[in-house]
Amino acid sequence: MTTYLALLRGVNVSGTSLRMAELKKSLSDLGLENVQTYLQSGNVIFKSKTAQAKLAGQIEARIKKDFGLGISVLVLSAKEIDAIVTKNPLWPESGGEGSHFHATFLFDPVTKKTFDALTLPAADGEKAVLAKGAVLLHCPHGYGRTKLNNTYFEKSLGVKATTRNWKSVLALRELCQGQ
Repeated sequence: MTTYLALLRGVNVSGTSLRMAELKKSLSDLGLENVQTYLQSGNVIFKSKTAQAKLAGQIEARIKKDFGLGISVLVLSAKEIDAIVTKNPLWPESGGEGSHFHATFLFDPVTKKTFDALTLPAADGEKAVLAKGAVLLHCPHGYGRTKLNNTYFEKSLGVKATTRNWKSVLALRELCQGQ
């Protein structure tokens, strides 16, 4: 049994409303075990014997069936979320100030060459680095003001993405470790 994290794109932030208690029941009925949700923005921690490659499609199909919503889902293993946290080169620079850090999770792989070819619209002090499966961000002026947002990375890299603040990323990692 492996612990996974499902990140739902655009839930309860862009007009797509989905109650987490109902989602939890739906995914439990799908056969996922120890289902937990975190916040109201589409973060689900669970255990499953199903191969990781199949889980996103199964969850997307279940959400479509039960709620009539076409929501994109990214599934990461607990090991993958842990690696993103522990290998974040921007985080040690922060002195512990997490409110200016974010992770934009990418639904498809992006090469370093592709990422490095971008001309990032970064404001003074902003940084973005590519990690395996995510773009790690430091936005000292706030995420609401940066041009290094989810839409920018989706358009520039040609992949779907979903962003979480660093506090949420740390909490999700802890919940995965607690499974």
